[in-house]
Amino acid sequence: MKIIKRNGSEAEFNINKIIVAIGKANSSVDEGVRITDMQIRRIAESVVLSCEQLGRSPSVEEVQDMVEHQIMAHGAFEVAKNYITYRYTRNLIRQSNTTDDKILSLIECNNEEAKQENSNKNPVINSTQRDYMAGEVSRDITNRILLPEDIVKAHNEGIIHFHDSDYYAQHMHTCDLVNLEDMLQNGTVITGTLIERPHSFSTACNIATQIIAQVASNQYGGQSISLAHLAPFVQVSREKINRDVRNEVKDIGISLSEEDISHLVERRLREEVRRGVQTIQYQVVTLLTTNGQAPFVTVFMYLGEAENEQEKKDLALIIEEMLRQRYEGVKNEKGVWITPAFPKLIYVLEEDNIHEDSEYWYLTKLAAKCTAKRMVPDYISEKKMLELKIDKNGEGHCYTCMGCRSFLTPYVDENGKPKYYGRFNQGVVTINLPDIALSSGGNKEQFWKIFDERLELCHRALMCRHNRLKGTLSDAAPILWQYGACARLAKGETIDKLLYGGYSTISLGYAGLYECVKYMTGKSHTDPEATPFALDVMNYMNAACRKWKAEHNIDFSLYGTPLESTTYKFAKCLQKRFGIIPGVTDKSYITNSYHVHVTEEINAFDKLAFEAQFQHLSPGGAISYVEVPNMQNNLEAVLEVMKFIYDHIIYAELNTKSDYCQVCGFDGEIEIREVDGKLVWTCPQCGNQDQDKMNVARRTCGYIGTQYWNQGRTQEIKDRVLHL
Repeated sequence: MKIIKRNGSEAEFNINKIIVAIGKANSSVDEGVRITDMQIRRIAESVVLSCEQLGRSPSVEEVQDMVEHQIMAHGAFEVAKNYITYRYTRNLIRQSNTTDDKILSLIECNNEEAKQENSNKNPVINSTQRDYMAGEVSRDITNRILLPEDIVKAHNEGIIHFHDSDYYAQHMHTCDLVNLEDMLQNGTVITGTLIERPHSFSTACNIATQIIAQVASNQYGGQSISLAHLAPFVQVSREKINRDVRNEVKDIGISLSEEDISHLVERRLREEVRRGVQTIQYQVVTLLTTNGQAPFVTVFMYLGEAENEQEKKDLALIIEEMLRQRYEGVKNEKGVWITPAFPKLIYVLEEDNIHEDSEYWYLTKLAAKCTAKRMVPDYISEKKMLELKIDKNGEGHCYTCMGCRSFLTPYVDENGKPKYYGRFNQGVVTINLPDIALSSGGNKEQFWKIFDERLELCHRALMCRHNRLKGTLSDAAPILWQYGACARLAKGETIDKLLYGGYSTISLGYAGLYECVKYMTGKSHTDPEATPFALDVMNYMNAACRKWKAEHNIDFSLYGTPLESTTYKFAKCLQKRFGIIPGVTDKSYITNSYHVHVTEEINAFDKLAFEAQFQHLSPGGAISYVEVPNMQNNLEAVLEVMKFIYDHIIYAELNTKSDYCQVCGFDGEIEIREVDGKLVWTCPQCGNQDQDKMNVARRTCGYIGTQYWNQGRTQEIKDRVLHL
């Protein structure tokens, strides 16, 4: 069994250290109240047993809590008092230097928490370490100076989660919907260099990747671009190639028919589209931003955004190439084709592509083939978005999320026109729903009372995020605020006007609806008797967001949080506060947002239909998924799921597996096995357990992760049942 030390590093569990610590406390009290060596041994063994029952590596603090409990359970209150006093004194000494300790453990690559904090960051490389080191300093300043003490305490106890505190000291926000159209059509500036309107599709793609990298280095969340903003440059290239071909024909002195010239132009144009798309695919995968990872970018593929029929055909050409290249994958260091994490792809299901007799049905079949092998694209239903995303003019709109799931709310500008590109999210604070339920003891009246208190805590925390951005000068991130990604403000102008009136959103996240309902009703929220309570909880949070919006003129929005490392943190905090409660706190993770529990047997169609009602009540963003086996030989089933998505739910994805063992060449599913109390990725063919010698891709929280996960998320992945 392993233990997680205070600096995040991992070590072998040693029962003798417990025995020695209890022995020191025991020898410091009067002889008449001391316990025997046998009692000390039994206390230590009881602690070991409790640790083993956790099903994960305990932290030093958890072990010490167990020791205190066991000493008192033996009636040795004087020994317990001295043990607690010694522990408190040592903690005061440590607190003066915790940041230094964590930074040093990061540099030496033995901080297990940092290694598994982000499944798309490699903690070994210098740029990631530099980002993590800066993050520790920022987190320290945030906790000591910038945030109120009660918010920090609630965050540390897992009552709420104040997201991205490692970036909070700077005036940074989370997600963007990049206005690529404005930047390409009207020009932009990148690191002081004027970039004018491109004169070809391939150049436009190259500029787009530079914009993506710059945006990623000036915020800390996801971003999205639309292929529709690149589509006009296909015609620019077509005209340029047409001129070149005609000049070549003239120079050579041969005669070609208009049909032959047109055929030659289109063939060269396709090659340029191929090169341009390859630039986006490979640049995004190989770029390393200042936060030590590939840009977290989503590429939106929506035929309905085209301005005219020719542009729609050109957009279809780009989408087709994007899907073909993603289906192929990228080569790993061994030259084997594998699944990359980014860019994330979103394909819109619409009337032009959802039926077998639709003009662009061939693209939908290609999308299904790509999903079955590479887990992307994910799917947005134009039908459901037009029905549910209604602006103040009563018009529905279809648009992409920012990154993996963060959605803007409908917005109409001062000219009465809908606007989405150029908008952003200010930040997220997540409420731990199971903690509210457990704190109430199952009493409904107490539940709503505590809920109000926790919501107000989140409200104040979110206002801290908002106020941290207030007064930010556009000069802080010129690519965002001055040169078109989000706005075109003047130098020295603040971004304040973009924080109000719904231009940007700010998100109340939530997690663990399943566990909350399970504790309060004794049933899963899928049970018809429990579903009304689950919907009441959702509506209660939405009502709070509406109240805050009216009070501040800020667009508060409910958000189905994509817990990654926080799922483990919340689970550990619940176990510490409330113990192991079957069906509620007996896992090393809690359930993301409103999702059906990963162990619950339910078919894909019922799951999507059930979750659709909760997704609609998460206007700030959410995504549903179905877990499927290898579907490459059953694309008809994939297409049926896609059609169901179109008719029933805004946004969903299919989770399959895409792995490769570099030792033996196995390309099936890499398994998760328990070894000495720890979950370890293992090749079922050769037994390889070296994570540096295998490629594993799993859907983590709406996006694909490839750098492995903490023990809580790993258990959640292991526990997932198939829905198809």
